[in-house]
Amino acid sequence: MRRRGRWLLAARAAVWLTALAFGGRRGLMAQQDIILATTTSTRDAGLLDTLLPIFERQSGYRVKVIAVGSGQALALGRRGDADIVLAHAPDAERILVDSGFLLRRRLVMHNDFLIVGPAADPAGLRGLTGALAAMRRIAAAGALFVSRGDQSGTNLLELKLWKLAAIEPPAGGSAWYLEAGQGMAATLQMADEKRAYTITDRATYLAWREKLQLVPLAQGDPLLYNVYHVMEVNPHNAPRVNARGGRALADWLVAPRTQRLIGAFGTSRFGQSLFVPDAGKPDRP
Repeated sequence: MRRRGRWLLAARAAVWLTALAFGGRRGLMAQQDIILATTTSTRDAGLLDTLLPIFERQSGYRVKVIAVGSGQALALGRRGDADIVLAHAPDAERILVDSGFLLRRRLVMHNDFLIVGPAADPAGLRGLTGALAAMRRIAAAGALFVSRGDQSGTNLLELKLWKLAAIEPPAGGSAWYLEAGQGMAATLQMADEKRAYTITDRATYLAWREKLQLVPLAQGDPLLYNVYHVMEVNPHNAPRVNARGGRALADWLVAPRTQRLIGAFGTSRFGQSLFVPDAGKPDRP
């Protein structure tokens, strides 16, 4: 009986240890996954396809990308459904950092926005540098304009420009104002098909330029500055997040070697960098 009792005790202990070890391995595997919520422009331009495989090889982490508008990406971070956020919506980012939902907002890179449209240019934008003048001409001409309409960083910039130009775009769309509700590449394709104007980040436009007939018509205004920050999700608000993995990826994005990769991205294909690396530089207010 004593032998049988000792055997049962040993067997139970073995089962318990096996379950514990298996559970530990499952937890370890889960901690190797990093969920990155980011804007569609970083995906559509091809930047993530270049950078993330390098990070994964170097770190052993696996990165799962959720590419949506910046507003949605920030909402994912706020809810704790992502470990790290890379966005280009400065005003919305500051609110979540000040509220404690996101941590360590760090400058990564920038490029600029372009107002693009059909070569015929019915609103007469060609050569303009003033973004507000361009928006006023589009509205005055009733020229077709396609908005992202998805609360992305690009959409928020567009709405800001309308407001500064003292123009109220028609709610719910109209004969001249359409809302795509899609990412940057899909919005460019829609504007191209309809021979309409739209606002795009330079990187996505260059990456898709060969498939489009849209041309840049207004650019160079400081209002069209397009800046990207990386932020970690606060684990105190969302205990399930992989805080260590998120911090590792954020640190890697602003590291000197990665910044050089960002600066070189696009130069061989387009003759210019699609993004300007900015880590360590003073941020704009």
